[in-house]
Amino acid sequence: MSKLPHLHIAVLMGGWSSERPVSLMSGNGVADALESRGHKVTRIDMGRDVALKLAEAKPDVVFNALHGAPGEDGSVQGMMDLMGLTYTHSGLTSSVIAIDKELTKQALIPHGIPMPGGRIVQSAELFDKDPLPRPYVLKPACEGSSVGVAIVTANGNYGNPIGRDVEGPWHHFPELMAEPFIRGKELTTAVLGDKALMVTELIPTTEFYDFDAKYTDGLTRHVCPAEIPEDVAQACKDIALRAHQLLGCKGTSRSDFRWDDEQGVEGLFLLEVNTQPGMTPLSLVPEQARHLGMDYADLVEAIVAEALADAKAKKGA
Repeated sequence: MSKLPHLHIAVLMGGWSSERPVSLMSGNGVADALESRGHKVTRIDMGRDVALKLAEAKPDVVFNALHGAPGEDGSVQGMMDLMGLTYTHSGLTSSVIAIDKELTKQALIPHGIPMPGGRIVQSAELFDKDPLPRPYVLKPACEGSSVGVAIVTANGNYGNPIGRDVEGPWHHFPELMAEPFIRGKELTTAVLGDKALMVTELIPTTEFYDFDAKYTDGLTRHVCPAEIPEDVAQACKDIALRAHQLLGCKGTSRSDFRWDDEQGVEGLFLLEVNTQPGMTPLSLVPEQARHLGMDYADLVEAIVAEALADAKAKKGA
């Protein structure tokens, strides 16, 4: 049963990023769960008048179920800070750093977190020459959910060099992060509060774990817990928790990894930290929590409880 008093909770969802449909699924799932526990819920599909809607609602706490900018990049967090609102998940600074893949590397690699090398390239450069030896990965520097990811291989259909008329993220983003492609397995670990939960292996039926594979039922098989050596599983959990703490994340986060299974622990690399992980029926954080005996509504309330505790601690500081 709930340990929270009955609260008025605004669930912020939707927005205008490429991840709007996922955010609506997350937000409505969260809202349903909170209502099942007796809380008063105001559902807010974020538009340009979001500040007015929040001011009119006067909630005890805001559950941020937005994905992508501006709900995950610090913009909404800064607005809610100025309004004096208590809200779930990470704050302004953590959000600004974590959504930017280059800033994330700068924040984590000096502390020993293993991440792939790479650099930012102007998209127009790709039509002249490869920025890295093939195979390599191109992805937007500030998008989540594998939006706009391309794997460039020696014999792929992008051309060599990449053709100007070939569809790819280079037509939609002025600059991209180029990273070496790491063969092997896709792993992910959720963190809730001060605990790393589990490791899940993601086995897509498509070429790789892209946006459609993440959010279309049947396109990805989740192996939870992952069938990997215990030392690799422990390393995933240690790295995910350390990254969560170094970035100052709150509530829940999800760390995504590639693991070259021919290299042991040395083949494990953190790709990114998601500060607003999905809360849909196919999402990984609820799945890992469920395996540990925490149902969906318990998870949602735990995230709310941490936000309230953090706000209380800040007031007492």
